[in-house]
Amino acid sequence: MKNKLRLVISGIITLCTLSAAQPVFNGGEIFPPEEFAARRARIMALIGDGVAILQATTERPGEQAMRQNNQFFYLSGVADPWSILVIDGRSKQSTLLLEPRNERREFRNGIPRLYPSSEAAKATGIEAILDRAEFAPLMEEIGAERRTIHTPFRPEVLGEASASDPLKLWKMIKADPWDGRVSREEAFIAKLKAAAPRSEIKDLDPLIDEMRVIKSPREIELIREATWISGLAIMEVMRDAQPGQFEYELQAAADYIFKKYGAYGPSYFALIATGRNTYYTHYHKNTAVLQEDDLVQIDYAPDYKYYQSDITRVFPADGKFSPWQREYYTISLKLYQALLTSIKAHAAPRDIIKVAVAKMDKVLASFRFTDPKIEEAAAAYIERFRTSKRNSLGHMVGMAVHDVRGKPREILEPGMVFTIEPALRLEDEHLGVRLEDILLVTEDGIENLSEFVPIEIDDIEELMAQPGVSDAILKLPEEAARLLQH
Repeated sequence: MKNKLRLVISGIITLCTLSAAQPVFNGGEIFPPEEFAARRARIMALIGDGVAILQATTERPGEQAMRQNNQFFYLSGVADPWSILVIDGRSKQSTLLLEPRNERREFRNGIPRLYPSSEAAKATGIEAILDRAEFAPLMEEIGAERRTIHTPFRPEVLGEASASDPLKLWKMIKADPWDGRVSREEAFIAKLKAAAPRSEIKDLDPLIDEMRVIKSPREIELIREATWISGLAIMEVMRDAQPGQFEYELQAAADYIFKKYGAYGPSYFALIATGRNTYYTHYHKNTAVLQEDDLVQIDYAPDYKYYQSDITRVFPADGKFSPWQREYYTISLKLYQALLTSIKAHAAPRDIIKVAVAKMDKVLASFRFTDPKIEEAAAAYIERFRTSKRNSLGHMVGMAVHDVRGKPREILEPGMVFTIEPALRLEDEHLGVRLEDILLVTEDGIENLSEFVPIEIDDIEELMAQPGVSDAILKLPEEAARLLQH
């Protein structure tokens, strides 16, 4: 087992080291221009004689790093703010409208931007590159021809969010009697209607969402890389954890790995919970102290080259599972594995669940319980699956951690990437065990991209016996450390 774990760690470090040398946020270097061109070609085929118009995000206020919104980046690979992309279904060509060059800004930030030039056309593979000021006459032409305009209706997603998050926020802002603002997308739609009053405006999001559900081979490799980084971070957290630490100290170990291997930042806030905090699904206060008899749950992943991951693991704060913790964790793991091993391609989730429930029943019948509360919770866990009416196993993962789903689907198809994350909760003790892996649907079944992250008790304990990052870092003077902790 030690040799197996050592090989896993060695392999993951090698892979991450190779990926770290690659550029991080330059779209043309993340994917070749042909990848984005193929996506635009699919949009052209879907919109017929119409045009698709997307706006890039704006710059962030203050000294915040730039990140493009997902829909714009998916079709262009362009990270520059204030850009506009026009995809013409009739001419089968695209136009990118950019701000003129600002040498002072480039000097200040040290980041050259695209500007209207032949070099920009070559770098992006987009046929026409114009100054952003040319968008108004272009809209006059589109409006005069009464062409249908497709544009995103949903608020943009920039990272550390999924599509539903900004959508809910902007609905609340619009409904607030003391605010009432509309989203940038809603304001843009109003401008398009004013510029082309006889054109029909349609929502482009469903067309892009449907494309994003099935990942290309290059997308899968980026999700794989994000998963390597996420898994390595979680493993570092396990090695570093010990009673007396704050939850946020574990986040520090993970964040180090994220930045070490080129992540923009996290996919979502760190879900690190110790003891009774494990009961909650999205606990993220991160200020509790690990106690010696605690189980600890970590759910954390990076935003890496516009792609995400999502892994959850549970481990003992002191590095050794007590007999009671072993019982609780083991039945959780066996039920989770019953579901995991039932997943296959070209199958409906509801049918997968039926197969999994039959396996779970056998696990429950053969498992030797010493705590009736754990047995009762396990039976309730199975019953929830047995009576579920949902045709879903979990959520998609891609450019967002809860990625777009496209049209309702009855079966799992190759190229989908998703997670399952059922929790076995003990209500009276206010505890939970939730495990989660990144699953790629293939023609042969599924590939568990996060399988290398220890999940068996012996592997977890072996990893936690190793020294962690906190053992190596410089220490604050005793008085300063005491003041910071208060």
